[in-house]
Parts: sequence; C-alpha cells; structure tokens
Amino acid sequence: MQPIDRRTALLRLAALGAAPFILAHRGSRAEVVKEIHDLQPGEFTWHPERSPKGAVAVVVSLPEQMTHVYRNGVRIAVSTCSTGKSGHETPNGVFVVLEKDKNHHSSTYNNAPMPNMNRLTWDGIALHAGKLPGYPASHGCVRLPMAFSEKLWTVTHVGTPVIIAGAHADPWELTHPGLVLAGYAEHEFERAVAGLEGKRHPSDWDAEAEYPVTTIIASSADRKLELIENGEVAAEGRLAGAGGKLGSHVFVLNGSHAGTKGLAWHAISHHETAGADLGTGWGSPDALLTRLTADNAFQRAVERSLHPGLVLVVTDNPLHPDRRSGKDFVIMSSA
Repeated sequence: MQPIDRRTALLRLAALGAAPFILAHRGSRAEVVKEIHDLQPGEFTWHPERSPKGAVAVVVSLPEQMTHVYRNGVRIAVSTCSTGKSGHETPNGVFVVLEKDKNHHSSTYNNAPMPNMNRLTWDGIALHAGKLPGYPASHGCVRLPMAFSEKLWTVTHVGTPVIIAGAHADPWELTHPGLVLAGYAEHEFERAVAGLEGKRHPSDWDAEAEYPVTTIIASSADRKLELIENGEVAAEGRLAGAGGKLGSHVFVLNGSHAGTKGLAWHAISHHETAGADLGTGWGSPDALLTRLTADNAFQRAVERSLHPGLVLVVTDNPLHPDRRSGKDFVIMSSA
C-alpha cells in the first residue's frame, strides 16, 4: 500500500465523519491535528468549506459541553461551550433563532454583555460569547468562545433550528415523495417544485422576504399539528398515519430532488437523556416521515408556506402552553 500525505489522510477522516480539525497554537504557525473529544475549553474548529451552502442546524450537547454546527447535513464546526449551572440549567429541546444582536446586553443580569447573541427564548436563553471554564457555569445560556460566536453569527438566521440535548445523531439525508404530511401522488412532486420556485434559501433572506420563517410541529401525545410562521401559530391540524410514540426528530427541508421525485431533507434525532435510544417505533425516521399525514386544510397551509429551510419537528410531548416561553418556539423537553 502506498503511503498517503497528511492532507489526504485528513480528507479521508473527514469523509468518514471522524471530524479531526487543524488547530493553530497561540504564538505559533504550527498546525496540530486534534480530535473533537480532545478540544480544551475555548478551542473550536471552523471548516465552512466542507459544505459551503445549504440549511444550517446547531446541536448543543449538554454531556459533552460541545456545540456542533451542520450545514446541508455536513458538520462544518465544533466548539467547546458552557451551559447552565445547577439551579440555572439550560433547557433541553428544540428551538429556533428568534432574534440576532451583535452587541446585546442582558436585561436580567446587570447589563452583562452577550456578544454575537442568537436568541432562543424571549425569557433569556441564547447562544453568545462568554467565559468557558470547562464545565456548566452560565445562568442558562450557551456560552461560546468569542471568535467562534463571531463566525457562527454569520451563518445563522432567524429560524435556524437549535437542538439542545443529552444525546443526538448526526444528520442524514432522506427524500420524501410528494408533499410533506401528505400521501404520495405523482402530480404532488410537480406541485412541490412549483411551490419552491423562486424561493431563496434562508441564508439569502432579508427583511423584505415575501414568505415567513416557518416551522411545523407534530406531536404524538395529542395527535396534533401546528404550523408556526414568524412566531405565531398560523394553522392547526390533526396528525394521522402513525400511532404510538414517534421519538424526537428534526427534519430540515433542503429543496426538491428530481432524481427521486421527492423533497430532500436532512434529519437529526435527539433525546434529553445521554445514551438514550434515538429510534422510533416505525423504524427509521425515513419511514416515519412517509407515514405522517395531516388533514387536507393543514396540507394546503403547508403547501402555501413551503420553502427551503422549513423545519419539521416531531415529538412525543404534548403541544401545551407550559412548553412555551412567551410567543416564541416550543421548548420540547425540559424547562
């Protein structure tokens, strides 16, 4: 076997998901390859070239005290972080970015600076730059290294999903034939493509966008669906097509896939407990997505709101007011 150079070895490791990264020591130009589990407080990786375009999703691992950033299903960055200390625990669940503020200050904790803030709840939970002692030490926010928070701020947008969990899977690709939450028919693919026509990816959105930030929540507990647009419940429906527990999954719409005549998604499974089973009674979430259906009125509402970057959240928790914080997104697990 012929020996391979270091760059080729790194590329192969990256392709296999081992995700090593190049870290430059302070005061030195020497490059050192490190594995994710060897990151020290304040260290991070940032490789946007691994996936230059596509929908972004952020996963905060509470047991690891790590933040993972995925774009188009590919991990482009990992950073150490510090989450909530005892008595101020960071809530588990699925959130979306509600607001971005480059130079935010806390209205609760003595005007404390919160640089590069991505707000997750209106009552104070956010991603922002802060001190990283190597253990949970915040009042509930997710603290990040300053340089990493600056980079993250450039790729998130209002509506970017943020999963805070004890266990999670890396994203994987899947395609769903026809429209989401609808049984498949050949003509539905053309309708889906027509619905996406001219709609830009969220990274290109601005204040003048003609369509809102959209999230769909499907709850197995009360067999209910909600369509949330710009923080408001725009439509409600009944969930059908799959009984029993569904697990906790996030599906992010990338666009249409002409080869399979379906919509292209990336999925992330998660659980609030470390080491938990991430599966579903229906087998893989790929199979689950094809079985979930909604009533006709809800399907029509989804079709009108379909756009790249749309987020579908599947949960076994009820869609109850105590899972919310003001008019923001639903805290799907613990509060």
